[in-house]
Amino acid sequence: MKKIITVLLCIMMILTASACGNDSSVKRTVKGNMKTYSEMTDGTFMCDDYAYKYRLEISGRMPNAAADSTFVYLSNIEEIPFERAYMAAGVSSNSEDYFQPETAVLVEMK
Repeated sequence: MKKIITVLLCIMMILTASACGNDSSVKRTVKGNMKTYSEMTDGTFMCDDYAYKYRLEISGRMPNAAADSTFVYLSNIEEIPFERAYMAAGVSSNSEDYFQPETAVLVEMK
């Protein structure tokens, strides 16, 4: 009976240790000025429980602006044009200009 209890305790400890180790896939956490996100060891990014393949820094000048702006998006699409980036950052009143959370998320504006 003692052996069975010991084996069960060992199994529980192993399972607990492996469950706690799930955070080991986070390479670093970045606190953007819009959202906090994590860079994962496999090269992907996580934000608000969504996984993204790309981190895009999109720079350009908005109409009538005095200086350039940079938008940092986590995205599952490889390229986002500057016009779409700034419209989806809150400029547009058309909801179709915004990204679905599983497609892209704005994490920083510079």
